[in-house]
Amino acid sequence: MHETVLLREAVEALVTAHDGVYVDGTFGRGGHSRAILEHLGPEGQLLAVDKDPAAAAAAADLAAVDRRFSFFQGSFAALPGVLSTRGAEGVDGILLDLGVSSPQLDEPGRGFSFREDGPLDMRMDTTRGATAAEWLADAAEAEIARVLKELGEERFARRIAGAIVRARSEAPIETTGRLAQIVSDANPRWEKHKHPATRSFQAIRIWINGELEDLRVLLDSALGLLRVGGRLVIISFHSLEDRMVKRFMRDLARGETLPRGVPIRDSEQPRPLHIVGKALRASEAEVADNPRARSAIMRTAERLA
Repeated sequence: MHETVLLREAVEALVTAHDGVYVDGTFGRGGHSRAILEHLGPEGQLLAVDKDPAAAAAAADLAAVDRRFSFFQGSFAALPGVLSTRGAEGVDGILLDLGVSSPQLDEPGRGFSFREDGPLDMRMDTTRGATAAEWLADAAEAEIARVLKELGEERFARRIAGAIVRARSEAPIETTGRLAQIVSDANPRWEKHKHPATRSFQAIRIWINGELEDLRVLLDSALGLLRVGGRLVIISFHSLEDRMVKRFMRDLARGETLPRGVPIRDSEQPRPLHIVGKALRASEAEVADNPRARSAIMRTAERLA
C-alpha cells in the first residue's frame, strides 16, 4: 500500500488560504492531493500534475467526485503553459514530491526496481520516449559512464559502463534482473545496507525521465507562477535534487549580490523569497512505518515580492 511521505507536514506548509489555488505537481496516487482538498474551502482549487498514465486514471476518479480538483497529464515543467491556458493568474502554492512513487517501485512491470525481475522500462510516462533497455542498447560507453557518475554519484561508473557494453554485445539487456546482476558483478565495493545496483538504477531512471531538467525548469519559473505569499514546498529523496532546491531557495532568500560600497542597507535589499522554517525530515515513527521516508527532506519557501 502506498504511504504518502510527510503528508501532514507538507500540506500544513503549503495551504495558507482556504480559498486559494494550489498545484500538486506530483499527483502519484493522490495522497497529498486528497489532504490538500480537505484543507480547502468550497472556493478553493487544486490542479494536479503527473506524467504517469496510472496516476491519470486515479486522478479521474477524484475529479469525478470533487469539482475543485482538475488534472493535467504531463510534467510539472509544463506548468507555466498549463496555468496560462486555464486562465490562472498565479497560484497560492506548489507542492513537489520528487522521484519515483511506491506503486511504481512495487510493480515489476514498470522496471524501476531490482527487487523483482521485470522488463527494463523505467519511464514514468509509458506512452512516450525511449525505455531504459533501448537507451542502454545504443548509448556510447562514455555516455553511460557520465550518467552513472553525475546522476548516481557512482564511484565505479566507468567500470560498470564497460561491463554493460560488454554484456550487451553478447545479448540485449532487457530485464531489471539482468542489469542488476551486471552492475553488481562489476561493483568491487558494495556499500553497507545498500544494494550495489542502487546508484546505477537511480541514475538511469533520472536520465530516462529528464527529472533534474524538469526540476530546473520548474525552479526557473516558480517565482512567476506564485502569487505574493504563495508557498513552494519540495520533498526530495536524494542529494542531487536537494542541492538544487536548497541553492535555489537560499540564493533568492539572500537577494542579489551587490558590489561592495553600494549604498543600500541590508534591510532595503530586495529578496524575492523567504525560507519558511528549517528543512524537515520524516519522524522516527514515520520511518518505522514507511522505511522509504528515511531519505526524504522537505524545504519550504514563500514568495515575498
